[in-house]
Amino acid sequence: MAKKTELRSAIIGCGGIANGKHMPAQAKIPQVKMVAFCDIVKERADKAAKEYGTPDARVYTDYRQLLEDRTIDAVHVLTPNRSHSEITVAALEAGKHVMCEKPMAKTSEGALKMLAAAQKSGKILTIGYQGRYTNEALYLNQVCRAGGLGEIYFAKAHAVRRRAVPTWGVFLNEEEQGGGPLIDIGTHALDLTLWMMDNYKPKYVVGNTYHKLAERPNSANAWGPWDPAKFTVEDSAFGFVTMENNATIVLEASWALNTTQTGESACTLCGTEAGAEMLGGLKINGEEFSRTYVKSPDMKAGGVAFYEGASEKPQDREAVTFVNAILEGSDLVVKPEQALVVSQILEAIYESSKTGKAVYFK
Repeated sequence: MAKKTELRSAIIGCGGIANGKHMPAQAKIPQVKMVAFCDIVKERADKAAKEYGTPDARVYTDYRQLLEDRTIDAVHVLTPNRSHSEITVAALEAGKHVMCEKPMAKTSEGALKMLAAAQKSGKILTIGYQGRYTNEALYLNQVCRAGGLGEIYFAKAHAVRRRAVPTWGVFLNEEEQGGGPLIDIGTHALDLTLWMMDNYKPKYVVGNTYHKLAERPNSANAWGPWDPAKFTVEDSAFGFVTMENNATIVLEASWALNTTQTGESACTLCGTEAGAEMLGGLKINGEEFSRTYVKSPDMKAGGVAFYEGASEKPQDREAVTFVNAILEGSDLVVKPEQALVVSQILEAIYESSKTGKAVYFK
């Protein structure tokens, strides 16, 4: 069978993340043809098709009808968290490769169904953790894989905003999203941390979530005041994760918190040979010749050969990786087995907060 040289792609969910990330990134890849668009609001799908689609691109309001098109190779699932699992499983069963936005699913049960469907279908499934594709993250991961930090036994996953509550869409809706900043931006920080540590075996989790500042209107918010009556998710969450090898991860996530120590999609790593900090620019610290040092690698020089042809934008590298995995058989950067563990830990933090008890993994 001749190797495919063109990828027929479909978009399910034509909202903010589709317009801000996935469709512009795909549009830069010559091999990709966006041939189908689906959204429950037809006008959004029409607009996306007009701006990014092929001349004969089709528009749908029901994703099931879109999946009946056997000429579609890959699907991007860009809907609220609640429907990630349902749509992804259906797409995989229909023989499509899938890029699903983060988090993998609203629940770990849904994520498990996605992984099982991918394994059964033999199709590619990856999750949109674009934080791995920044210059800093790619460099630091090379350092970690080369043993530059030694054994990483303590880490912090940072996802802290002082006042940046997303007030559009369904971000404040627990039923649609499954949670607030923990599942929205905390998921990026935790994914990054686990990837750097190359440790996906949690032992137990303790966590707390808070709904404090959400209870009051706040005009200081970056995206305008929120409606407390509609703010049904936490405004901040914190988790303490112990891994099977007794490594510790502290996860901090907030949309609104009275602190000036902010930053997201970042981690702090402490190893036996050296440490690393991503907040405020990547820094490596350690001891050499009886002196401590801190160095800041120049992230503006050079590039990453693996992403030749892609721009420096993380979302473009992410898109190229997905396309190359399908057309060339190259490796994924974000594997569904890894994303599943992220979802399991996040769910455990929510459960621990509700019960007041530690959640143990089998």
